[in-house]
Amino acid sequence: MDFTVRHGAAASVQDINETNTTLTLASQTGVDLGPGTLDLTLSIDDFAERYLAPAINNIAGDIAADVMSGVDGGVCNFVDNEAAGAIITPTSNTFLTANAILDTNSAPSLNRRLVVDPFTDARVAGSLAGLFNPATEISDQYTSGEMKNALGWNWMKDQTVIKHTPGTFSAGTVNGAGQTGTAITTNAITGTLTAGDIITFAGVNGVNRITKRDTGRLRQFVVINAVATAGTSITVYPALIPPSGGNPVQYQTVTASPANAATITLQGPASTQYIKNVGFIPEAITLATADMVLPRNVEADRAEYDGVSLRILTQYQAGTDVEITRLDVIYGYLFIRPEWCVCIPDSVS
Repeated sequence: MDFTVRHGAAASVQDINETNTTLTLASQTGVDLGPGTLDLTLSIDDFAERYLAPAINNIAGDIAADVMSGVDGGVCNFVDNEAAGAIITPTSNTFLTANAILDTNSAPSLNRRLVVDPFTDARVAGSLAGLFNPATEISDQYTSGEMKNALGWNWMKDQTVIKHTPGTFSAGTVNGAGQTGTAITTNAITGTLTAGDIITFAGVNGVNRITKRDTGRLRQFVVINAVATAGTSITVYPALIPPSGGNPVQYQTVTASPANAATITLQGPASTQYIKNVGFIPEAITLATADMVLPRNVEADRAEYDGVSLRILTQYQAGTDVEITRLDVIYGYLFIRPEWCVCIPDSVS
């Protein structure tokens, strides 16, 4: 819900517009194992530990990679971390800036989490080791070789952090003033845009989502669909929702619509791959699984861990003397509040 604040005694009644979205559970992933009964009899010991555990780990990694791909699907906040036109390793100021960006988007300040690529984690752990920090935290980082709780973030490293390659975009302007919404008409752009690219429009600043006041910074937008060279329409998130008649409105995102011929700028260097580390709060993203049906006439069971439901079933195939064991998860995920996430880039090399 979002409201504008009245000043004075005169009532200004607002509509209650509850937004909703749909989370679809349509992704099924799993691993199938088929050892013969001879192998089970003579050579396979500790089947669960040696085979099921690695299979479940692979399923979890596959789901994590799928969820992480959603960072390119709607996360619009971006710390432009460059030097001499190239993405560089994040510094302490980079992560503090990422926190400030979430603040201006009215994200809760508690339990903020950061998922970084292993190479980013290694570089940052080394670069921050000499700062004044609690001895226990530095000790944990030294012992584990990993970043821990620091700079307002709970740190985690993961190999599924995506690497993004921007389009070849070099120039573009808006075609027509007063545009709102997610589809922005442009003059033919020079170069391409890739889904997940971050852009700004000249003169279009973001607003604090609670006060609706100008943040003093250009509002960043993520490109939802790829745009070919000479393309004349860009679909973005968030929607451009300016004030009305100079007055704030519900769900306002910007200080103004872009002017005709407003310059479009790509954040980060074009055509250069970089790591998209992501900071977020848990309420921004949701993952749901369902308890899959247990078929009759087979050995089947379900288990749930940390909210994820997994089904396992085993059936003997007499024709081949193989006992097939399959593991299945059906799931769906959704970035409910992508503005409560922020991308923190790092160089790939």
